[in-house]
Amino acid sequence: MAPQRKRGTVSPTLLAFGRRFRRLREAKGWTQEAVARRANGGMGVKPQYIGAVENGRTRCTREFAETMDHALDANGELLYLYDDLVKDATFPTWFDWHTIEPEADMLQSYQPLLIHGLLQTPAYASALLKGDKEAVDARMNRQSVLTRESPAPPEFSVLQDEVSLHRLTGSPEIMKEQLEQVIHLAEEGIVTLQVVPSRGEHLGNLGAFNLATMPDRSEIAYVDMTVRGLTLTDPDDIAGVSRALLSARSHALPVEHSLNVIRKVVDEKWT
Repeated sequence: MAPQRKRGTVSPTLLAFGRRFRRLREAKGWTQEAVARRANGGMGVKPQYIGAVENGRTRCTREFAETMDHALDANGELLYLYDDLVKDATFPTWFDWHTIEPEADMLQSYQPLLIHGLLQTPAYASALLKGDKEAVDARMNRQSVLTRESPAPPEFSVLQDEVSLHRLTGSPEIMKEQLEQVIHLAEEGIVTLQVVPSRGEHLGNLGAFNLATMPDRSEIAYVDMTVRGLTLTDPDDIAGVSRALLSARSHALPVEHSLNVIRKVVDEKWT
């Protein structure tokens, strides 16, 4: 039995593109070496590159997809799949959570250090992302999932650790704007936000995480790590994330009390 692919090492969107690419290649009866010779305007690429594309381990260019679409007689299918699955190069290949957020019925999160990405202002995000405009724009575009009209936005709840309210990011002006936005989004009912007092006893202190409940009631988790994030579907992993969520929530303040805490931080620290 082949070993299972470890979740988080490749993007499922790249993997989906690669699988279809491989089927088109195999339908032609071509080896990876044969199709590699036809790439790059006839100059070719290494067969290892074809293998990396098929296994979802690299993001090809649109020019490559266009050449291969023609060579494999795909009638535009590869270009359609490229635009749908591959073109968003602002996200690293391991980050597939942006494809899960729009499909979820419910999103729950615990954030111990920073304001949740779906709640961030452009200035706050820019400070975190070192001014990378494409990355900031991509993060802002993700936020449209919370205000779309159809389908209805997912139910979104965030447990925001109190320490994140006091952690200077960018400048005091940026922090003031950021926390005022959090208050506004909570008051508008876009997010259910609760502040978790800074304590070390609960399981959430192991790190930030997100839990998505899908329309079929299945659950998918995303856990932040130092070098990358992991998207998890294993039932044991989901159970662990759920326990951490319950543990953090058991310490959370009521919603209105939480907003008053944020207002106080804005007035006393960032104004």
